[in-house]
Amino acid sequence: MTVRTRFAPSPTGYLHIGGARTALFCWLYARHHHGQFILRIEDTDRERSTPEAVQAILDGIAWLGMKEDEGPFYQTQHFERYREVAQKLLNARHAYHCYCSKEELEQMRNEQLARKQKPRYDGRCRTHPVSRAGVQPVIRFKNPQSGQTTVNDLVRGRVVFENSELDDLIIARSDGTPTYNFTVVVDDMDMHITHVIRGDDHLNNTPRQINIFNALGAKPPEYAHLPMILGPDGAKLSKRHGAVSVMQYREDGYLPEAVINYLVRLGWSHGDQEIFTREEMIRFFDIADVNKSASAINPDKLLWLNQHYIKSGDPDRLAAELGWHLMRIGITVTDTVKLAAVVRAQAERARTLKEMAEASRFFFEEFTDYDAKAAVKNFTVETLPALREIRARLAAIEEWSAPAIHRVLEGTVAALGVKLGKVAQPVRVAVSGGGVSPPIDVTLELLGRECSLRRLDRAIGWIETGRS
Repeated sequence: MTVRTRFAPSPTGYLHIGGARTALFCWLYARHHHGQFILRIEDTDRERSTPEAVQAILDGIAWLGMKEDEGPFYQTQHFERYREVAQKLLNARHAYHCYCSKEELEQMRNEQLARKQKPRYDGRCRTHPVSRAGVQPVIRFKNPQSGQTTVNDLVRGRVVFENSELDDLIIARSDGTPTYNFTVVVDDMDMHITHVIRGDDHLNNTPRQINIFNALGAKPPEYAHLPMILGPDGAKLSKRHGAVSVMQYREDGYLPEAVINYLVRLGWSHGDQEIFTREEMIRFFDIADVNKSASAINPDKLLWLNQHYIKSGDPDRLAAELGWHLMRIGITVTDTVKLAAVVRAQAERARTLKEMAEASRFFFEEFTDYDAKAAVKNFTVETLPALREIRARLAAIEEWSAPAIHRVLEGTVAALGVKLGKVAQPVRVAVSGGGVSPPIDVTLELLGRECSLRRLDRAIGWIETGRS
C-alpha cells in the first residue's frame, strides 16, 4: 500500500500555526513512508472563502518547504462529481430529500432544548418525505440508527460512538452545494487517501464520515487526530499567543527551518533531541509517537531555535532573506557578497533576521543622529585625541582589511597607553551611530575606507563644535 496523506485547509483565513503543524505531520508521514502528500483546498464555503486566503495558504506551504506531490485541488471544481455521488446515495436509499423549513427546524430545536435533549434532526422526512410546492429540498444522509461506529485512532486509540447519537446530516444544501462532511468523504475516496491526519476538533465528524464511506462501499482511511495547541498560559491559542499567519513569522524575521523544527516538537518527540535536520525529521517521524495531550507554545524556544539556524545557516542563503527584510525597511541592496558578509558579522548577536536588518542599517545607509547615551559617553574632549589618531593611522594603510585594521587599533592603543575599549568604542559610535556593532575591525572593513573615514571626520567635527 502506498501511503497517501492530504492537507485540506478551508481558505476562510490565513494558514496559522495549528494548520501548519497539521500540514507538517501529514507531509512528514508521507515522506517517511515514501508516499504522496496531496494539497486540497476545501473552498465550498463561497461566502467566506477568498482568493487572498487561498494564496496565503499556498505561500505558507511553499515558504515552509512542504512541496505537495499532487494538487492543489479545489473542491469548487468538483461539484458535478459531488452531485453524482449524492444521487448514488439517493438511488441506494442511503440518503433522502428533506423538505423541512428553517422555521420547523428551529421549532424542533427549541422543543428539544426545552426537554433538555440534545438538539438534532428527528428524522421526520426519513421514511416518508413529502414534497412541497416551491420548496427546494436538502439531501440528508441516512445515518444508521443503531449499533456503534468505532474509530481506531492512531493517536487517541479506540474511540467508540453510538450511532443513535448521530443525526441525519445534510450532505447537499437546497441550492445544490455540497457540505463539508460529504465532500471530504468523496474527495478522500477519489484521491485514495490512506491516512487522514488532522486536528482533534474534527474527531466528532469522523463517525459520520466513516458511515458515509460504508454506505458508498468504500474503505475509510485510517485517522489520526492531533491534540490542540495551547498558549503558554494553558489557554486556547489566540493572536496574543502567536496564532497568526505563518507568513507573519517570516515578516518577524524567523527562518522556515526554525519554524518547521519548532512545529515538529509541538506534540512529537524523538528522545531528548531538540534540533532536527529535515532529513532527520523524515527518518524519525512516526504518528504513533505523537502525544495524546495538548502542547503549549513557547515563544522563547522558537527564538532560540531561530538564533541557532541563523548562526549555523549558509550566509549566502541567509543573505537573500536579509535583503528581503532590508527591503521592507526601505533599503535595497544588490551587493549579495556584502549581504553575506554582514550575515557572517551579525549572526552571533541576532535572534531574528528582522533584528539583524535593523541592526545593519548603518552598513547600507547614512544615519542622521547618534544614539544620545552612546554619544554622551564616548564623544568627549578626552576621546577626541584617540579619534584623531586612529583616523590618521587608518588613512595611511594600504590594505583595507579586518586584520590590517586590527593592527592599526593595537598600534593606536599602544601609542596612547590606553585600553582597547577607549579607542574601539568611540570609533564604533562614530561609524555606526550607536554603541553596538560587530567587532570594530570587521565593521570598518565592511563599511569600506571612504565611508569609515568620512564618518570618523563627522564624529571629530561633532565633538570639536561642542555638540556633545
